[in-house]
Amino acid sequence: MFIVISPLNPDPMYKQVTDQIKDAIADGSLKPEDRLPSIREMARELKISEITIKRAYTDLENEGYILTRSGLGSFIADINRAKLRREKLVQARNEIRKILNTGKRFGIEPSDLVDIIQKLGDDK
Repeated sequence: MFIVISPLNPDPMYKQVTDQIKDAIADGSLKPEDRLPSIREMARELKISEITIKRAYTDLENEGYILTRSGLGSFIADINRAKLRREKLVQARNEIRKILNTGKRFGIEPSDLVDIIQKLGDDK
């Protein structure tokens, strides 16, 4: 599968799984009706607890990203990509807010950060 769990990532393992599945849905790597590995298969592949994967799948199902069909498995739901984009924008806004607050403590101005973002965007 495409998921990588990092011990250096401060997010809990279940959140790393959910975030990476959401990202794969957003970029089109996972499409509606694609079947996800079973909880047992995913746990074995990632070498983490089945409970962790169960939590990730439950959260994804509660948020409408996957559908679980009894006896068949878990499948990608038909997601409103505009909704997913809005969620990612909120997430980006929160991350930027953290960066701005950190920068303020070290005398880094918002304009400095805008310059960095523009330069990074030009590198692509």
